[in-house]
Parts: sequence; structure tokens; C-alpha cells
Amino acid sequence: MQHKPYKIPESVLVVIHTADLDVLLIERTPNPGFWQSVTGSKDTVDEPLTLTAAREVMEETGIVVAQNHLQDWQLSNVYDIYPVWQHRYAPGVTRNTEHVFSLQVPRDIPVTLAPREHRDYLWLPYREAADKCFSPSNAEAILQLPQRTAMSRMENTPH
Repeated sequence: MQHKPYKIPESVLVVIHTADLDVLLIERTPNPGFWQSVTGSKDTVDEPLTLTAAREVMEETGIVVAQNHLQDWQLSNVYDIYPVWQHRYAPGVTRNTEHVFSLQVPRDIPVTLAPREHRDYLWLPYREAADKCFSPSNAEAILQLPQRTAMSRMENTPH
């Protein structure tokens, strides 16, 4: 039996949202009731985080995104790996560093889930989406959306 390589304890969280702050949540297939934003680990230690984020968005939702359309929040969360997923990491690895991104999309964008990973998706106003997330760091990121989107609009406005 071939052992899958251990996961790299560095991941991305991508909050996908519309201009009016409706948030896309996806439900994990093996864990019904576990709703989350797009998440995923780096494939290689030297994979750029924007590439990880764009790849995970495509793999989990079917949405193809250019890396420069992702908003890098320059925010990292370090947390203990849930015991149920500990076996995916090398022995002794107990913490993961998650880098937060967001992606604004049109509301009518087609979403195609990876059935082995996710069973359903929904769009919710950001506060309701935050309440539905099982991950505290995911909920906190969603609650920061109004400030983050306002900041990115100001940064992209000509002076």
C-alpha cells in the first residue's frame, strides 16, 4: 500500500464573495454540516501562496481565477490541526499556518464542486455565512469582509 505524501502544514483560506458581500460556502462531503470557504494546502513547499489559492479555488469550485484577481490580506492564522486530520501530517506536526485571501466574483458565476470533497454549496449574506462556518478563523475572515473590500476599493482608486 502506497502512503500518500504528508500534507504541508501551510494552507490558504479563500473567501469568495460578491460585490454586495454574499459569501460562497461549500459543505464537505465526508463531514455533513461542515460549511467552509475554499481551503487547501500547498502542493510543494515552494509553491507561491497565490498559486495555491488559485488552484484550490479551481479544484473546489470550478472557478478559474487569475492570481492577480485574488486579494492577499497579508494575514496568517496559526492553529492546532484538528485531531481528526492529524494523520495527514508528518509525525510531530501539530500546527498549521493558514494565509487568508478573498476573491470577488459575479453572483451568477457557475460553481462546479469536486464531489469527492464537497457535497453542496450556497450563497449567504456575510454575517449568516460567518455563523454557519465550523472554523473560527474562517468565520472571523468572513466578518472582516466589509473592511477588507472597502480597503481594496480605496487602494484601487486613482488619486
